[in-house]
Amino acid sequence: MATIVDCPTCGTKVEWTEKNKFRPFCSERCKQIDLGAWAEEKYTIPAVNLPEDQDEGNASSTSIQ
Repeated sequence: MATIVDCPTCGTKVEWTEKNKFRPFCSERCKQIDLGAWAEEKYTIPAVNLPEDQDEGNASSTSIQ
C-alpha cells in the first residue's frame, strides 16, 4: 500500500511511489513554484539573537593589561 501525502504547494493528494518522479509534489509546475520560493528567499529560519553583553564579556576577559 502506497503512502498518500499532500503536495506542499497546492495540497493535492499525491501517491508516494517511485513512478511519481515529482514526489512529494504533484507536478513539475508545483515543483518549480516551490523552487522559485526558495530562490526568492521566501522560506526563512528565524535567527536566535544573543544578548550583546555576552560578546562584551568575552572581549574584556581576553584583553591584555
